[in-house]
Amino acid sequence: MSAVGDLRDRLTDAGYAAGWRAIRLLPEPLARAGAGAVGAWTAGRGGRGVRQLRANLRVVTGLDGAALDQLTATAMRSYARYWEEAFRLPSLGTGRILAGSVMEGREHLERARAEGRPVVVALPHSGNWDAAAVWFLDWLGEPFMTVAERLRPESLYRRFLEYRESLGMRVVPLTGGPRSSSTELADWLRSGRSACLLVDRDLTGGGVPVDLFGRPTTMPGGPALLAAQTGAALLPAVCQFTDRGWRFVVHPEVPAGPAPRLRDRVNGMMEQVAAAFETTIAERPEDWHVLGRIWADVGPDPEPAPGRATAEVR
Repeated sequence: MSAVGDLRDRLTDAGYAAGWRAIRLLPEPLARAGAGAVGAWTAGRGGRGVRQLRANLRVVTGLDGAALDQLTATAMRSYARYWEEAFRLPSLGTGRILAGSVMEGREHLERARAEGRPVVVALPHSGNWDAAAVWFLDWLGEPFMTVAERLRPESLYRRFLEYRESLGMRVVPLTGGPRSSSTELADWLRSGRSACLLVDRDLTGGGVPVDLFGRPTTMPGGPALLAAQTGAALLPAVCQFTDRGWRFVVHPEVPAGPAPRLRDRVNGMMEQVAAAFETTIAERPEDWHVLGRIWADVGPDPEPAPGRATAEVR
């Protein structure tokens, strides 16, 4: 690694560490207000991630112009709220999170438990999935397994690893582990324990084809493959924010279907996961935090004319 790259990595890690400490020291209302201001400011700058988010939200909602600008600004404030809560979550305590959480579709989890089956919860990047993890861990009464993208620098990856494991998760890296993440997950599920996986971004490029909001894209097929191979129940779920806390929506189990080939069953199951995501994301699209490219033919919007973005996202 070059000296410049090493310095950049050190500064990135130091910045996250400073944010983690500072936000925990602030009173919650002040931290929330500050996060909202940062989200609005970032939206007003109109950087590449914001412009990609705007394009993604256009696909979801069909909005354009000032209405889409306003939704994008609201989405960036929601995204900033996620980070504010992520930095504070270990100090909030399980009781506070449970009291502020609304769980819809709990019966689908209970049904799998009554049948003695583990579950694979498939999630998009929406709301605060770490808060959902606290609720799920309390319900399970034991850890679940998840997969983490290997961030750079390694020290930052370790920081997030320790954070999520402090909440009670068992985390394995997407790449670079002693065994593949798919092998780790399969063994974990066969032992009767559950897993949660974020699946609306195909990070490896090896996903299965699905339609999402009327456009072709790909999603990792791992959740469906694991469910088909281990007998676990595949449950799509979406996390969202409320004024006082969090809303978690668990959809009914996705059945494997009758297709004779495993590949076809996996493809069909992930198509159903995508359809479940559409239903709930459409209710609060501002909580879907995807600043990266989802559809091959939907790139970031053009840079706004000088002064335009700031005027339209107030």
